Amino acid sequence: MTIAAIYARVSTLNGQSVDMQLCDLHQLAERRGFEVTHEYRDQGQSGAKSSRPALDEMLRDARRGKFQVLLVWRLDRLGRSLAHLVRLLEDFRAWNIELVSFSEGLDFSTASGKLMYQMISAFSEFERETIRERVLAGIRNAKARGKKIGRPCADVSASQIRELLSQGHSMADVGARLGISAATVCRRARAVATV
Repeated sequence: MTIAAIYARVSTLNGQSVDMQLCDLHQLAERRGFEVTHEYRDQGQSGAKSSRPALDEMLRDARRGKFQVLLVWRLDRLGRSLAHLVRLLEDFRAWNIELVSFSEGLDFSTASGKLMYQMISAFSEFERETIRERVLAGIRNAKARGKKIGRPCADVSASQIRELLSQGHSMADVGARLGISAATVCRRARAVATV
């Protein structure tokens, strides 16, 4: 018999409950001949969060191979965004776990489910590329208007760094005193030494 787990989530505790989802998913498991050994319930957990207590526990158990099929009521109960859902699907695939969504009638172990997975992946890649193009366009626009891109330079003189280093302070200590990183101290000290 195939070992299955159920993941259910509702956003608020205000009159919402995972009971309806659990009922539908247990009936689906019975029809499909799955043995449900684990139930993961996130109640009052926003879908906007990629980390939720029951989701995190379910992913740990999935990684350990405690079940072979994950049943969800809808895909939006599981993933917070298309990109998050695709990452989860890729993890499940790597862990040999099939995902079945009750409301959408999706079974990612079937040919049509695998096709849907490919389409979701393509849309997610399109979304990532669109965001990337917008960011690059914004950077180009800002540069064209004379804006400096990147982190502002720390306003610390090389003489301050040289003085503290000569007193025997470590680079980490100098950085902490001046509010800069030890790497910045090292770079500035090297630049001063080569001048």
